[in-house]
Amino acid sequence: MPLTSDIVATYRGPGRVVRRLLDLGPREDRALVFVMAFCVVLFIAQLPSLARRAHFEGVELNALMGASLFGVVFILPLLLYLLAFLSHGLVRLFGGNGTSYGARLTLFWALLSSTPVVLLHGLVAGFLGPGPALQIVGAIWFFLVLWFWLSGLIEAQRLQE
Repeated sequence: MPLTSDIVATYRGPGRVVRRLLDLGPREDRALVFVMAFCVVLFIAQLPSLARRAHFEGVELNALMGASLFGVVFILPLLLYLLAFLSHGLVRLFGGNGTSYGARLTLFWALLSSTPVVLLHGLVAGFLGPGPALQIVGAIWFFLVLWFWLSGLIEAQRLQE
């Protein structure tokens, strides 16, 4: 299925989509594309907020964008790989027997699937700024990622049994 169709299908049943992705076989390039695509979309989502900050605080926009690009596109993927490794270790402690690839794929897919809400969060941050609306959208994003990620981890463990 195309990527956008899989993202829409994830909102209906994240476990089924993760199962289909894992059935395609372990391909590290696929996991890397998922995490990098999420990071690029996250960077794009931050642009309205950075423009707002540059306007109100009198800071140069290019410097803000450069720092954000470095942090989000180059450093964040490394931290996400570390988080996936730690989650794999935690699942193994509780008796799981899934693969490290499955843990990476589920985390990266959960993040990539949440990009529509990430883009909404960026728009709210840019146009409305800090406030209850931004906190609500942020909470929705957090719980959505958590739901996608945990459902994917459960499915990845189920496939390995």
